[in-house]
Amino acid sequence: MPDNEYPNPREEDIYAGERRISRPDSALPDWHIPDASYRPIPIAWFAAAFLMQMVILTVLFLMLLGQSGWVTIIICGLATLALGVWTWERGMRAAGSGWQIATVLMLAAQFALVCLGAAPRL
Repeated sequence: MPDNEYPNPREEDIYAGERRISRPDSALPDWHIPDASYRPIPIAWFAAAFLMQMVILTVLFLMLLGQSGWVTIIICGLATLALGVWTWERGMRAAGSGWQIATVLMLAAQFALVCLGAAPRL
């Protein structure tokens, strides 16, 4: 069996019928390197909203410790509302109702903790 019977994958494309199975630039079959694109999923929006709200409300709560509890509640409420609108605009509006309900409950629960913490200053 002579060496020149088989093509060298480092120098030329190798085909199996109509399908290219190797190419010189990667030596990997075409099917092994899929074309990919970013497709966000609801858990990513949920997690982003959760983490951002946690950080934002903590910072606001600590910055407003010397203020009236009402100021803390109003400002944190506005921040929560803005974060909720941002999350819906990112794509949560197209997510399943379970993700939407979970997101609203999570945003409300974290805001409720701020209200509970600010209650002694009312």
